[in-house]
Amino acid sequence: MSNQESKANGRSLPYSVWPAQALRQLERDGADALGITLYELMQRAGQAAFGLARAQWPQASNWLILCGHGNNGGDGYVVARLAQAAGCAVTLLACESDKPLPDEAQRAREAWLEAGGDIHAADAAWPEEVDLIIDALLGTGINRAPAEPYLSLIKQANAHAAPVLAIDMPSGLSAATGCAPGEAINATQTLSVIALKPGQITGKARDLIGELRYADLGLGAFLAGENAPMARFDTSFLSHWLKPRKPTSHKGNHGRLLVVGGDTGTAGAIRMTAEAALRSGSGLVRVLTHRDNIAPILTARPEIMVDELTDEALQSGLEWADVIAIGPGLGQREWGQNALKAVEASEKPMLWDADALNLLAINAQKRQNRIITPHPGEAARLLGIKTSEVESDRLLAAQKLTMRYGGVVVLKGAGTIIASEQGEMAFADVGNAGMASGGMGDVLSGIIASMMGQQFALFDAACAGCVAHGAAADAVAARRGTRGMLATDLFELLWQFVNPEMTQ
Repeated sequence: MSNQESKANGRSLPYSVWPAQALRQLERDGADALGITLYELMQRAGQAAFGLARAQWPQASNWLILCGHGNNGGDGYVVARLAQAAGCAVTLLACESDKPLPDEAQRAREAWLEAGGDIHAADAAWPEEVDLIIDALLGTGINRAPAEPYLSLIKQANAHAAPVLAIDMPSGLSAATGCAPGEAINATQTLSVIALKPGQITGKARDLIGELRYADLGLGAFLAGENAPMARFDTSFLSHWLKPRKPTSHKGNHGRLLVVGGDTGTAGAIRMTAEAALRSGSGLVRVLTHRDNIAPILTARPEIMVDELTDEALQSGLEWADVIAIGPGLGQREWGQNALKAVEASEKPMLWDADALNLLAINAQKRQNRIITPHPGEAARLLGIKTSEVESDRLLAAQKLTMRYGGVVVLKGAGTIIASEQGEMAFADVGNAGMASGGMGDVLSGIIASMMGQQFALFDAACAGCVAHGAAADAVAARRGTRGMLATDLFELLWQFVNPEMTQ
């Protein structure tokens, strides 16, 4: 996956994402490729953080720098030296340890002392005037809840009014998983150095990272030649996936989608899935549902073909369809179970969501022609674990789901993860808190199923669908805010993102 950059929302971020455990070796290999030392890389990291801080908060003259006992702390010593040389008043608090500092961090510490800097104990009183806090406590090296003295410093920083710039990671947030097992810095901005990490994009990252910035430290050309195992996708990729249609195309070219579900009282779920598919470009959408739902769906959206779900109608529909989506409003009684059994026998591309996943958890089976779209609770049932365990390592949960169930998995949530049985993994870097409302998953299922019918491979269909879905929600939020967003609000603006040539 390439290391090309996007500049969405004023950010310049790479599309490649690297596992946290690979970062140290990546750093060494990059330094060797450039013919420089790891200490020089640390100097570059400190310079990048200092430069960002000066650009973002030019009036800040009283800097508080919190340094840990590792290389992240070494970055902090470099920032302190540069800030003091620029005329800022710098107070540096350091967490000490019985273990020696890494060589590079020790050199940075000595350079700070030689420049006339002071080092205060972690429990020292903070100055009355603090305009900016630099978090250089833990960086990427945390996989458990922070202990003292780090814990007290994190709490004090979060309680302070000054903005916080975190170097690489907000302390307490796992670079590997995006989980915060204890207290964590609530950063105003985070500067990621060398490479993006999963924990900056998924899980608690959305709460703690603030605005994510990036500095490659001169390793951009080196990274471009490496094969990153994960990708970050945003709206700039939609034009790559969704090309303008040929003038001679007709409805049969864009997929015949069969949507199955909607037991008594759940007409809304199945209708939203079907309409989302139509609005994403499906040529024909047919719904098989409870007979009580037929009139409400036709009244709301006459472009949808609707029939009662019977054995005969289902067999006919399965023969007619190019793609099948099942689950929204399906329920778990015999009516829905029988429909799912019939769909299971098909070899056509299919998407399972909602109650189809709850039934799958009871009767697990693996297949390669399917996308499943669980939220964390459904993922926990599918894996036989607690929801908190899913959220503690979303990447691992997605990988386990692909191993157990095959095909492609969309693990929904903040920083949605798309994973395939072949080992592909991507993050949909879109979306907002307004999407935490009923029906959003039904709409997503329709968008992804539509992409499947438009001749996308399963993994690409899942990625394109997630990005278009989240981008539409972001556009709604930009107009109206996040509170009170409805799933059907996305229909008004979805066209922009499934027709990216219209907005370029």
